[in-house]
Amino acid sequence: MSITIRNIRTIYTAPEGINLVVIKVETSEPELYGLGCATFAYRHLAVGAVVEEYLRPLLVGQDVSNIDQLWQMMHYNAYWRNGPISNNAISGVDMALWDIKGKLAKMPVYQLFGGRLREGIPIYRHAEGRDLDELCDRIEEYRAQGVTHIRCQCGGYGGEYGSAPASAPHGAPDGVYLNAEQYIRNTVELFSSLRQRLGDDLQFVHDVHSRIQPIDAIRLAKLLEPAHLMYLEDPVSTEQTDWLRQLRRQTSTPIAQGELFNNPAEWKPLITEQLIDYIRCHISQLGGITPARKLQIFASQFGVRTAWHGPGDMSPVAHAANIHLDLAAENFGIQEWSGTQPPNFIIQELRGPKDALMEVFPGALREDNGYVYPSDRPGLGVELDEEAAKKFPCEAAVTTWTRTRRADGALQAP
Repeated sequence: MSITIRNIRTIYTAPEGINLVVIKVETSEPELYGLGCATFAYRHLAVGAVVEEYLRPLLVGQDVSNIDQLWQMMHYNAYWRNGPISNNAISGVDMALWDIKGKLAKMPVYQLFGGRLREGIPIYRHAEGRDLDELCDRIEEYRAQGVTHIRCQCGGYGGEYGSAPASAPHGAPDGVYLNAEQYIRNTVELFSSLRQRLGDDLQFVHDVHSRIQPIDAIRLAKLLEPAHLMYLEDPVSTEQTDWLRQLRRQTSTPIAQGELFNNPAEWKPLITEQLIDYIRCHISQLGGITPARKLQIFASQFGVRTAWHGPGDMSPVAHAANIHLDLAAENFGIQEWSGTQPPNFIIQELRGPKDALMEVFPGALREDNGYVYPSDRPGLGVELDEEAAKKFPCEAAVTTWTRTRRADGALQAP
């Protein structure tokens, strides 16, 4: 007799002040359930509505074993597809079904992919500073912890949200005002200084966050060649990836792209033409483990490595899903790790007690000497304390950090 979906519930929680969305799929076996991440921190209520109003009625009564079939059903059911709200909703269910599959098999999920190819997952952490000295102090803290791959930023992604500067036109609105020329000069000088101070043993990453024009990104990538970065992250926006052909011809700086991708049409040409070195999608944005595994295998055929997005605005369930994918990936590159040790998110202040995330998510993975190790518990290995989750409600606030503006006040893709 098959095991079927009995109910699907959406659980909202924000133990670090970041809206998280977790989906719980309950089955016809009373003690058997799965957890998945559907976090779209800035549209969490919209994702929840899709799950509760559309996916639940679609899926109740379906056999939990048919993961790929159910993914296709969710994907095609609304006709219009490949958007972040629907994909995150699908992801929550998809991850939960893999969690259930592992529990039924009495295996961790990575074993369902053929087993591990490595014992631990090397990670990179985020180092932020107001100036070079503060940044170097943070880097040294990580190095003392065994972390040798570090993303380095000074002043966030080139600016912080605030009032329009005096140089803006009269009446210009508030926002994150960027000066591309100053940003490029400061970034090149920053990495030159980091190499002089810290030597060549550390691997550095820098995130452009697609906030400058493509021609400026090409110039920046060329100027950063002496710093031999591990990679330059998202140098162009999702709408301007055609420019990566020109960037590839002109620089040897490795390139990572894909944080905002939803649709296979966005990554296929970049991989098949080998225009990028790392694919770094946000797996819930793709629709969960099922499409991410297919993307990883596809990229491996072209020598493109994985560097899954791993920010603070994803739950420990999704962090665990990243690690399970990494363990079995032939073309694994590196794993971004905002981690479970706060603070995890440079643009948001920590709310609640320091250990709140671990209270809400028992079994959340931790780093150790620069690596994250898998749980050998069946499924994804992370649990959710629903009573603890209720203590940290989400907020439906309007996002400000994405209001990136050029010098004249016009909006720029964040």
